Amino acid sequence: MALFSDILLTVDYDRTLTAKDSTIPERNLEAIRYFIENGGAFTINTGRSVPMTKVFRDIVPVNAPLLLYNGSAAYDLSEKKLSFCHEIDLDLWDTVHECMELFPDLTVEVQGVEAHYRFTENPAWDAFSEHQHCAHAFAPEGADLGAFLKFTLYGEFRDVTVADMYNGTEEERRRMDEVEQQLRERWGHKCEVFRAATRIIDVHAKGVSKARSARELQQRLGRKILVCAGDAENDLPMMRDADYAFAPADGLIAGAFETVCDCGDGAVADVIYKKIPEILKKQS
Repeated sequence: MALFSDILLTVDYDRTLTAKDSTIPERNLEAIRYFIENGGAFTINTGRSVPMTKVFRDIVPVNAPLLLYNGSAAYDLSEKKLSFCHEIDLDLWDTVHECMELFPDLTVEVQGVEAHYRFTENPAWDAFSEHQHCAHAFAPEGADLGAFLKFTLYGEFRDVTVADMYNGTEEERRRMDEVEQQLRERWGHKCEVFRAATRIIDVHAKGVSKARSARELQQRLGRKILVCAGDAENDLPMMRDADYAFAPADGLIAGAFETVCDCGDGAVADVIYKKIPEILKKQS
């Protein structure tokens, strides 16, 4: 039996696998290759969509379906299709129209499997999407956009990077807090609402989480031990439900979990090289 054959390792992408500047430390990539070569099952567990994986899918080695949309779906890169998904139980177009009416100061986006869709002209959103190498398009009224897995509300685009969306003035923070509460009051009976960043709010089907998708994948793969790593509040369900969970020392939730080094120093590599061998020693 290979060294890591009992392990499924799922890790958050932004600021866990990546450094804060969105680059991926080479140390992490080397460690992942070593982990897979020695029998481990590895994948990314992220709020990103299928289109947003283009930025890393040819760089990061994975040997299990990607867990995407904050747990709403798993996507098999080798077969280029969803392995499983959980759709939002709302009419897509009715929801878009209501969001645009309730929150005219924010950008409404639906994240589909083929592309991300906008509903008004928005050059800043286009530039942001292009920087993420993410397929994006204007959606004509009533168009079929595929599975309704996730919609997102953005604050002002001041930069093309995801990293910039973690910044915000006190006024912006208060506004996004208000919007988050309104979304829960309006659709909380059918949806989960996540604050993905200071100026980003994501909405998914009720009951979905990174934890649920990780456990579903673990069951499908037949792995005995689930190890997870994450840095932010939307990682909390995954981290709490995992058999073992680790956070970068500079992560937002670092105080709640055992930590490894800062994300920019190769936090995932620390999990693989240091923490997982300790886990296996306890198991033997």
